[in-house]
Amino acid sequence: MTTEPAPAALPRFPRDFVWGVSTSAAQIEGAVTEGGRGRSAWDVFAAEAGRIKDGSDPRVATDHYHRYPEDVALLKELGVGAYRFSVAWPRVVPGGSGAVSKAGLDFYDRLVDALLAAGVAPVPTLFHWDTPQALEEGGGWLVRDTAEKFAAYADVVAERLGDRVERWITLNEPAELTLLGYGLGQHAPGRQLLFEALPAAHHQLLGHGLAVQALRARGATSIGIANSHGPTWTASASEADTAAADLYDLLLNRLFAEPVLLGRYPDEELAALLPGPVADDLKVIAQPLDWYGINYYQPTLVGAPGAEGAAGDFGGIRLPAELPFAPREIEGYPRTDFGWPVVPEALTELLVSFQERYGDRLPPVVITENGCSYEGIEDGERIAFLDGHLRALHRAMAAGVDVRGYFVWSLMDNFEWAEGYARRFGLVHVDHTTLARTPKASFRWLRDALREQARG
Repeated sequence: MTTEPAPAALPRFPRDFVWGVSTSAAQIEGAVTEGGRGRSAWDVFAAEAGRIKDGSDPRVATDHYHRYPEDVALLKELGVGAYRFSVAWPRVVPGGSGAVSKAGLDFYDRLVDALLAAGVAPVPTLFHWDTPQALEEGGGWLVRDTAEKFAAYADVVAERLGDRVERWITLNEPAELTLLGYGLGQHAPGRQLLFEALPAAHHQLLGHGLAVQALRARGATSIGIANSHGPTWTASASEADTAAADLYDLLLNRLFAEPVLLGRYPDEELAALLPGPVADDLKVIAQPLDWYGINYYQPTLVGAPGAEGAAGDFGGIRLPAELPFAPREIEGYPRTDFGWPVVPEALTELLVSFQERYGDRLPPVVITENGCSYEGIEDGERIAFLDGHLRALHRAMAAGVDVRGYFVWSLMDNFEWAEGYARRFGLVHVDHTTLARTPKASFRWLRDALREQARG
């Protein structure tokens, strides 16, 4: 049980600032064979022996599909103004294209109505890594056709929910799906293509642009993307370390930001490796956005491979020796139970650097994910993490960055991808045997902080 003192009151945020929490369908819904839902790439991946570290799978997850009224009640008690969830593509279009599941759409209808009745704005993400397996078997995001089918699916969802949903998110973290799913094989679909995974990056971005067009055609006026970003720190001033860090930053940050914000890839040689009519595709990818979502967790210290201090197993991810860069352990900071360094000031650094780099091409920013994994219900470490990052966010706003909202990852403990149920990111504890929900100390802290903000 923690004995840490409660932090001081947070600085004042604007009255129209959006406070929310985030989840994703594959991590919480369960009910993977109900309502006509098709298989996803994650269903198949998790069923393969050795893929999930604790041997678990997402067939039940937190059973949000059946327990969503209980979870909406928690959101109301927490006092957030918005809930970012994802729509499961295989629940709505079981085969990825073609026939639409009425039962699948009905579930999201009920969820949206319940959220609105509770005074919580729904913020659906159209794709959070759960590619329909039928499309994956045809090449998944490595083929252009998946982007076009994604746009058709986006239209189906917008047609049903668009009369009640104001804010939309197209994709979540295309960088991680490209790197971990297609490049290193440690997430679904489990392919180990290294740099041959780059078509997956381009096709996800193209799918984003096509989905923006589909949403606009249905009258949507508030659209963003949720890209993962973090500062890249260079291990030393040596030429080798600097080149390695620059390449890492290009692949994990600029590759996914600049096509969306600037309408170009950050490197001509890289663009030449991408498939299709890239110049024409970039015009689609760079559809104007109403806001830009950033998922932030930590900075990365990067140097040349093979050097002393290079990490072969970094943050739970096994890195092959042939990569031209190597993340290093960041020393001198506290760590989460996942082993990630806690560096709130890097969030300020990231946001200010984005403002300096992209200027008036950067729309208003929303932090679409920020959170940490800690055990325990009396989770003082999570309170300290959130408090520190919210103060860092406020400093970025004081420095002139236009930030409009902040979403905590996550509402509840869930299926944490290849880690299974071994990591707990939730404000709400979930007993993975009984599925009982228990709000943690961090839940109560955030509830009280939001009440204080509302008194402003």
